[in-house]
Amino acid sequence: MTTNVQPLDFNPPYLYPDYRSTTVVSPSKRPVILPRDWFEFGEGPAYGRIPVRAGDNDLVNGNGGRPQGQRIVLTGRVLDSDGRPAPDVLIEIWQANASGRYIDSVDMQFQPVDPYFTGAGRTLTDSLGRFSFRTIRPGAYAGLPGGQFRPSHIHVSVFGWSLSTRLITQCYFEGDPLIAHDAIAQSVGDPRGLDRLIAKLDFDANEPGALDCALAYNWDIVLRGPRATPAEAAR
Repeated sequence: MTTNVQPLDFNPPYLYPDYRSTTVVSPSKRPVILPRDWFEFGEGPAYGRIPVRAGDNDLVNGNGGRPQGQRIVLTGRVLDSDGRPAPDVLIEIWQANASGRYIDSVDMQFQPVDPYFTGAGRTLTDSLGRFSFRTIRPGAYAGLPGGQFRPSHIHVSVFGWSLSTRLITQCYFEGDPLIAHDAIAQSVGDPRGLDRLIAKLDFDANEPGALDCALAYNWDIVLRGPRATPAEAAR
């Protein structure tokens, strides 16, 4: 005897009042129903006017100096719903520096700007769906009501070959106690879904070299299906 079991959806709701920006950007009207299969098979977005260079995934080197903070290497794979690797997927990241400050001019916090850290990078997955970024572990910063601090996190945009493979999410780090108190992370609503957003320490891949040592983290991204990586609430 078989039963139809619906896959669990760990995507957070569009409106989550504790995550205050969702009260502004969440839909206020009923969604428009599109033709069947349009989303899955419609022509996807195009990119390529600005080519992805080999060093665009290295946020530590190439900015005229050595940025402050704990160096980390974030690796993983982009997978489809059936576990197959997704090659040639564009991954873009942006993040705060080691003090918790974004280089963007709209960030009015008093933490110092690091002149050697832009906080943005991009790469394409290889034939096996693998990606890698060398960066700085971002600092926590106060950005929520009541003086709460956001945990270390990296914003991630995944651009696939069709509209159904676009994902905007956030990556957190194993062992960070602030995750349990963060309204954005907790908007996922289920620990199993939240676990899919947490990069795990990869002790075998740590780089202990004296000059450029780095902690290694591993985090896979699943574009859709029952193991899909949850999207950001304010998506």
